Amino acid sequence: MTPTSSLSRRFLLGGGTGLAGAALLGSAAPATARQTSSAPIRLSLNENPWGPSPTVEPAIRSALGRVNRYVEGEQNDLIAVIAALEGVNPDQIILGEVLAPLGLQLALKGGAASRFVYSAPGYAGFTDAAAAVGGRIVGVPLNDRLENDLPALLAALEDRTEALFLVNPHNPSGTVSDPAALRAYLLEASAKTLVIVDEAYLEYTDDFAGRTAVGLVRDGANLVVFRTLAKVYGLAGLQAGYAVAPAALASELKAKGVGAPHSLDQLTLAASTAALTDQAHVHRVAAETARERDLWHAELDARGWPRTQSRANFVFFRSGRPHAELAAALAAEGIIVGRANPPLTDWTRVTLGLPEENRRAREAVLRLGRAV
Repeated sequence: MTPTSSLSRRFLLGGGTGLAGAALLGSAAPATARQTSSAPIRLSLNENPWGPSPTVEPAIRSALGRVNRYVEGEQNDLIAVIAALEGVNPDQIILGEVLAPLGLQLALKGGAASRFVYSAPGYAGFTDAAAAVGGRIVGVPLNDRLENDLPALLAALEDRTEALFLVNPHNPSGTVSDPAALRAYLLEASAKTLVIVDEAYLEYTDDFAGRTAVGLVRDGANLVVFRTLAKVYGLAGLQAGYAVAPAALASELKAKGVGAPHSLDQLTLAASTAALTDQAHVHRVAAETARERDLWHAELDARGWPRTQSRANFVFFRSGRPHAELAAALAAEGIIVGRANPPLTDWTRVTLGLPEENRRAREAVLRLGRAV
C-alpha cells in the first residue's frame, strides 16, 4: 500500500478526538477476550494490551502465501509509507529494530576509546550493544524530576564521544523534555556528536507533532530518530521498527547489513504496513492509555506517593518499599511489574494494562506499599 504524498503524521495524529472511548473498546475487544482470570497480569514490558489495528491480522494472513519467498523489493512499499508519514526521503529510512545493530556498528567504527553517553537509569538496548564490543558507556543521572538532564548530558560530551543516546519520553520515568528546550539542546548537541533519539513512547504524549525530533533530521541535523512498532502499534511479538537518519549515515549502515532485506520477513513487513496506515487506531489506543494513566496518578496522589509526570504507557512511583520486595509481593498475587532501576531502588514501574488489570494492580500496589 502506498499513501498519497499529502499523507502526514501531523494530520493523522493531530485530531480525531471523537474516535476515543467506546470506539476503542470496540476495536480492542479481541484483546480483552484473550484475558483469563487465572493468567498472570503482565504489566512489566510496556506492551500494548489493546493489540494492533484490526487490519493487521488480515494483512498477515494475506502475506502467508509469500513466506516461501525471500524479501526482495517488498520492503519498498513499507519504506514509502514511513517516508510519507515522516516527511522524509525514502533513502533516510532504515527498517528494523535497529538500536542494537546501530550501537554495535558505531562502537566498532569508533574503536576501544569511543564513548557513548546516556541518561541513567535508562533503557540500555543501544548502549549495551556498544559496550559488548568495547564502547565506554557514560551514564548521566536524571535531574530531580527524573527527566533527562540536558545540561549535564551536554557537559558529558567529549571529543571521543561517538554518540549520545536520548530516550524521550524517558524509560523508566516516562517524563518528557520541554519541546523548545529539547530542540535547542539537540541542535547544540548534534553539532558535537551524533545524537540518537529513541521516541518509542512519543505517540502516547499529548503533542506528538510538536515533540518529535524528525524535523531536525529533515533539516540536516546529525541526528537519528528511532521508532519501534512494539508499543502503541501493538507489534511487540514481531520486532518491527525503523530509524530516520541522515541519508549518508543510512547508506553507510545499510552497506554494513543494518536493515538489509535479508534481515526482514514477509509477515512483519505486511503487519507493519497495515499498522502504520491505521493511525486512527493509534489515536484510540493513546487516548484510552491516557485515561488509565490518569486513574493511576490520581490514586498515587491521593496517597501522597511520589511519582513522575509520566506521559508514556506506564507509571513510575515510589512505594516506600524496596522494589524487590514490592515486585515479589505483587508476583505472589499474579501481578508482574517492571524490572528494578538502580539507584532508584524503591521506585517501581508498572505498565498500563486493560482497565480491569489496572484496577486489580492499583488495589494490590496501594495495599502492599507503605507511606513514603
